[in-house]
Amino acid sequence: MAENKDSMIQEEKKEDNVKAPWQDEMAPGDFISNSPSYTPGKYFSLYEKYVFPCDTVGDITYYLYDPVKNGKDASKQYPLLVFFHGAGNSLVGELCINYCGGELYASEAYQESMGGGAYILIPVANEKRMPEGNMEGGWCDDYITPCMNLIGKIKSEIKNISKTIIFGNSRGGSFIWELLMKSPDEYDGFVPMGASYAPNKDEIDLLKSKKVKLLLTHGRRDELVPFDEFLSCVEEELQKMENCICYFPEWVRNSDGGVASINFGVEMGQHCIVNAVHSNLIFDDGRAYDERLPEGVTGWIRSIL
Repeated sequence: MAENKDSMIQEEKKEDNVKAPWQDEMAPGDFISNSPSYTPGKYFSLYEKYVFPCDTVGDITYYLYDPVKNGKDASKQYPLLVFFHGAGNSLVGELCINYCGGELYASEAYQESMGGGAYILIPVANEKRMPEGNMEGGWCDDYITPCMNLIGKIKSEIKNISKTIIFGNSRGGSFIWELLMKSPDEYDGFVPMGASYAPNKDEIDLLKSKKVKLLLTHGRRDELVPFDEFLSCVEEELQKMENCICYFPEWVRNSDGGVASINFGVEMGQHCIVNAVHSNLIFDDGRAYDERLPEGVTGWIRSIL
């Protein structure tokens, strides 16, 4: 149900300053932030658009940032970051590069913070809005093999890729859990954001044995994917995992420090933890969102390398 809500609000008119249902629970002196500090589109020109032929789900459009083509040393190795967008985000065209949380990772500051550069791959699901308002074609089991093949194609064609780190927002976050459980040895790091998926005990034991690096991000007040429904039952086990950092904030905040509130006909600011990850989990004043990540997500990526 959460995913359906997520998909249905994408084309609704955004309304700022509509009182959020949780607003009265904020601490005295705290404030509402209606949008991220970054400006979408600044780095779109650094991405190239391609199509991956696929008979099962239809040809998959994808965007690729190549650090070597943008001036980085061709003799060095770089990680591949793969970002899977949330439900409905494919309907906004290249703005999906921003909505999935990947755009800023092509910036010079993020590239250098990751150790000198990174390739960035953004696949796009073949979503379409049906006349009755429902959406079809989003991330599902049918996409697992095609997406694994796409990632494999990129890695086979680009010889200087070192490790692979997968990000997923909302439905994309749930989808990357499916990718992980399908082939936990293929990838080196996972960053689910607001995913409606909770690993069971056997899956957690598998992740422990594989020493998979995880950065789990989910707001405790998520309006669309309630934390208590999806993660509270396994939080203790996740927190104990040696290679896992759980960023489960009481309040999801934009990088200006304000409590995130976004209304597209449905309040979803606390669901959009992707905006905090897109801001590298670093506030505008330089403070880290989490003391365990003093250099943000890019520092975590560098530690994996």
